[in-house]
Amino acid sequence: MKLIKHITLLLVILSTSVLTAQVKFEAKVSKQTLGVNERLRIDFEMNQDGDNFNPPDFSNFTVVGGPNQSVSNSWINGVRTYKKTYSYFLAPKKRGTFTINQASITIDDEVYKTVPIKVEVTAAVDIPKDPNNPDYIASESVHLVAEISKENPYLNEAITVVYKLYVSPTVSVVNWNEIDTPRFNDFWSQNIDTQGQKVQNGTYKGENYRFLVLRKTVLYPQKTGELTIEPLTLDIALRVPTNRRDIFGGMLMTRTNRTVSAGNRTINVKALPEAGKPSDFTGAVGDFSFDVTASKKELSASESLQLKVAVRGSGNLKLFKLPKVSLPSSLEVYEPEYNEDVRTNLSGMQGSISDSYTVVPQYKGKYPIPSISFSYFDLKTKSYKRLSSEEIVIDVLEGPTNNASANTEGPASTVKQAVTLNNDQFAFIKTDTTFESMKRTQFFKTNLFWSLLLLPFLAIPIAIVIRKQKAVRDADVYGNKIRKADKLARKYLSHAKKSLGKKEEFYIALEKALHNYLKAKLHIETSELSKENITELLTEKQVEQDVVKDFNSILESCELARYTPIDIVTMQEDYDKAAKTISLIDKQAR
Repeated sequence: MKLIKHITLLLVILSTSVLTAQVKFEAKVSKQTLGVNERLRIDFEMNQDGDNFNPPDFSNFTVVGGPNQSVSNSWINGVRTYKKTYSYFLAPKKRGTFTINQASITIDDEVYKTVPIKVEVTAAVDIPKDPNNPDYIASESVHLVAEISKENPYLNEAITVVYKLYVSPTVSVVNWNEIDTPRFNDFWSQNIDTQGQKVQNGTYKGENYRFLVLRKTVLYPQKTGELTIEPLTLDIALRVPTNRRDIFGGMLMTRTNRTVSAGNRTINVKALPEAGKPSDFTGAVGDFSFDVTASKKELSASESLQLKVAVRGSGNLKLFKLPKVSLPSSLEVYEPEYNEDVRTNLSGMQGSISDSYTVVPQYKGKYPIPSISFSYFDLKTKSYKRLSSEEIVIDVLEGPTNNASANTEGPASTVKQAVTLNNDQFAFIKTDTTFESMKRTQFFKTNLFWSLLLLPFLAIPIAIVIRKQKAVRDADVYGNKIRKADKLARKYLSHAKKSLGKKEEFYIALEKALHNYLKAKLHIETSELSKENITELLTEKQVEQDVVKDFNSILESCELARYTPIDIVTMQEDYDKAAKTISLIDKQAR
């Protein structure tokens, strides 16, 4: 009888140990019904360590956090308890009833799978104002704000957008990533470097907060009317306090995710006044100075001087053209060299731009360079201003005399000369003719006959020479690459060339050609054609920085040209620059 009791006890102990050692792998969700604006937490728990964990695809959700891994290992009354958990935070994409499929893991060479879970997503719900609810705490403790310096600027007046992330002292930020980045359509934009920014103390709606400046951007509006500034959106992982405390009395924290957005902002861009607008106004807005200088005023013929036309100050320096100079015909003038020394900070563009002309006099004499004027809109006085240079006289001391204009006061002589008639002017008309008879000759044994007979034999060495030249050309890899690049540039820019003279159509075609070339060359989509991405990809392909800079400047010209007056000469310059840049990229890209 005692033997039977001992055997029964032994079986109970063995069965208990077997049950204790049984592998468990299951999925648990924080809730099975949630609003489309709520978050779902799902935990995959196991009581033994495993390998090759494969989560489900979460096709109807966006993973906003995770996987977070935690392990607990405890001993209670001599019994070891082990638990390992993989946690995910999910945001539903739409309403409906969805199934979270199986996850799998390998434990002791056996594959275990969880049971599928159904989750119902309803319409948006009010987030409970429960001070102990992590989502509510996160919504009240983190704010993303876009601070705009001016909401009703003039066309081409600089404004700044500063994005600040305010965080309550009661929570801590683990990390964040950008979900949506503003593209600033209808603006010329430039980001200001914010690296090295430190957390600062401040107030938000009268309460103490810490804040960090995430992004600073300078904008110049290129259209009038209401323009929308797209929002910056972040997904932030936070640690928020709970109502539980540890054994030492310290408050326990829990992790949650929060999506914050600065929201759309609208600014009303005012047009520049028409009253008093100068006829030569090219869109300059700001506060400028203007001067025209010559490197020398006395020289000899065939020597050169530099004539510099410069604008300095603060304003939209990169967005307007300098006035052209008009010189006497006896001075040979070359195309100007454009120089730009502009820096951009929160106040906008500051610095100088200039055109430097190389001038070579041909004859002895004094040549006046007339006054040149420059017009701009002054934001301080809200009126147009005109600046004029002084007349410059170039004195050519030595050189040949221009006899054609020596006795005339104007730039070109208007002296008329009498026409002298030649008595033999009709001598070329023949009145007598001589006819000769033509004898019929046979084609056989004529020079033409022998030429055609020998032609095939002469063609053989010519064909051999041509074939050798073709082989040499095929072996010239670098030369072929150059020819291919030039052909590719002509191919993409052919439509733009046909549209020369039609500003809107030309720059649309030029921009499309540049985009199509990049998509074909870099294998990217239209959505990836940002300035930063283009610069990064071309740099990776070892394209020189000057070429990358030229390419980006052409794209900027395409954007700005639609809102500024452009002549056909400038359009031709932009076309030639685009063809040259495409050719250089194709030759340099690895």
